[in-house]
Amino acid sequence: MTLKDSFSLAWQTVKSNRLRTGLTVAIIAFGIMALIGIITAIDAMNSGLRDSFSTMGANGFTISFKERFRFGNDNETEKVDKTKVKKSNLDKPILIHEAEMFKSNFHLPAEISIGLNGPGGEEITYKNKTTNPTMRLNGGDENYLEVNGFSLSSGRNFNALDVQTGRNVCILGDGAAAKLFGTNTSRAVDKIVKIQEIPYRVIGVLKAKGSSALMRADDIAIMTYTNLRGLKIVSNSYIIGVQTQNVQQLDAAISESSALMRGIRRLLPTESDNFVIEKSDKLAETFISLLGAIQGAAGAIGFITLIAAAIGLMNIMLVAVNERTREIGLIKALGGKRKNIRQQFLFESTIISVLGAICGIIMGVLVGNLFSMFLDTGFVVPWNWVITGIVICTLVGLLAGLWPAIKASRLNPITALRYE
Repeated sequence: MTLKDSFSLAWQTVKSNRLRTGLTVAIIAFGIMALIGIITAIDAMNSGLRDSFSTMGANGFTISFKERFRFGNDNETEKVDKTKVKKSNLDKPILIHEAEMFKSNFHLPAEISIGLNGPGGEEITYKNKTTNPTMRLNGGDENYLEVNGFSLSSGRNFNALDVQTGRNVCILGDGAAAKLFGTNTSRAVDKIVKIQEIPYRVIGVLKAKGSSALMRADDIAIMTYTNLRGLKIVSNSYIIGVQTQNVQQLDAAISESSALMRGIRRLLPTESDNFVIEKSDKLAETFISLLGAIQGAAGAIGFITLIAAAIGLMNIMLVAVNERTREIGLIKALGGKRKNIRQQFLFESTIISVLGAICGIIMGVLVGNLFSMFLDTGFVVPWNWVITGIVICTLVGLLAGLWPAIKASRLNPITALRYE
């Protein structure tokens, strides 16, 4: 009896017991679906988080007075040691002259921008049309768009004169422009809109960046930082953005920035920094690290379900041994060896387990990609986990069928033939 004959007999047996096979495949499939589905959803969330927060790419960083977000403990970002900082410097924001001094004195090849955070929850009006009260106001300079990952769909960027004079000009996000001017957002250019009841001339419209579960990147209006500081509820500290030409220059730029900023803020060698240098992708990494616990939970759920499936599969295979005792005796009487019996039962359990894995992977990827549709991150397939799932299910099938296969192979052919 060849290996091919053992596989053929196993396949015929699996097909002939459709109800039993279907139930076992379903148990395994739901376990794999839970695992692959959660991992796929997490991959989609990771992609969405990176798109939301890593606006400057891997070769950029910001210098700010305080971190914009803080989740848990993070040893990568140096904390301010209050015992080593002058009391007068503890609550000292980055002032406009400090930011401008940094920009004019930074000599490494890089783009430098000065930004200022304005209020959120604002409305923008044009004639009788008003946006939702979800608009965010930001201030910047002529380098702000490039350094922060924005690009124009129509109109122009700020120029040096706009920044110097602080005149009332703004650039609208795609969401704001679409709300006020319809799908043809280029019509917004040169129109007069009102922000906090102040008229602004629209000089440009940004390309759409899309929304995520955490932020609405298109609901924004950007004006120069010299103009924004005159509005209500504006941050009192400026943010400096630095974008190097490539990743290799990043560490040198961070060292140069730290030394320059310490000099500008007149810190003594014994004093710690009273500002924060933060890589552009750090916020995304902070969120993504929190998702590691969810991945662990997904693995635990899948593992527990697979254990239950393995127990069920082993029980079914033991029942099959009892049901097919006479068949086993006949095979042995015709010259079948113990290894042939073992091979047949191991093939059966492995086929059932792999079928469950394939069904579970397909369902898991489809369910997980519902999050991709929600986050607009594209179709995600966690290939590493797909391969891992198939391997795990193959092992589960082999282990679950091992004892029934051994039990079947040890049956006495005379006793088996007489079994009713």
